[in-house]
Amino acid sequence: MSEIVVKLAVQGAHQAFRLAEEKVAAARADLGEGARIGFPETAFYLPAAYALLGLEARTLSDGASLLAEAKKLLPPLSSDRPPPLGDAVNAGLSTLLSEEVLMAVRYLRKEEPQESCNGFFTDTILRTLGIMLVDGRMPGVAAILGAAPDPATASGIVREFQKKNILVVVGGSVGKVSVIDQLKEAGVDLGWDNYVVPFGRDTPSVVYALNFALRAALPFGGLKKGQRSECLAYCKERVNACVIALGALDELKVANAA
Repeated sequence: MSEIVVKLAVQGAHQAFRLAEEKVAAARADLGEGARIGFPETAFYLPAAYALLGLEARTLSDGASLLAEAKKLLPPLSSDRPPPLGDAVNAGLSTLLSEEVLMAVRYLRKEEPQESCNGFFTDTILRTLGIMLVDGRMPGVAAILGAAPDPATASGIVREFQKKNILVVVGGSVGKVSVIDQLKEAGVDLGWDNYVVPFGRDTPSVVYALNFALRAALPFGGLKKGQRSECLAYCKERVNACVIALGALDELKVANAA
């Protein structure tokens, strides 16, 4: 991994942390420390924090505590030394935790799910897809982030995955163009029945796909909360998934890739 990529990931992680920090601070001021946060229809609280840190976040105060953990993982923005690969790993983990808190507060504010998007993937969906992945009806999952050069290209990519019964989760944008709207323009039917699921039009919403994968490690891998190394290893070895980034990359997208 090049020095440039690591530096971009670190910069993006700091961006994600600032976005979450500002969102939590505003919500605490408006709603109080005890306001409840979380995602719908899940027993895993904020799943990434639960799986990786063993923490159960229920309130805005808990969300602030999770951000403190995310801050500990942030590598320094500038350094005289070449950044080690570990900086990219820590930047990625910090981004994951920051964005999960950010999206949970958005749910509290009724800002999620976004228009015509699924948002958070529930435990019911997790169980259903888990069975399909195990019995072979669904060989894997592809996450598409950004925007294609045009709607026809976006449709062509997705159609190839559909032919192979691979679930496609789509979201993000490049500028003001999202692959979600490109697919709608091209006449692609979205939804679970069609194996094409939109999660959100901005980069932080990709956390729904990321914490979905981490959640799979708990029931299907027989793991307990806080088994960070084991959860990450399960995702690497057992979750058949790939990510396709369409269009220009920025620091925040690189941090999510990390």
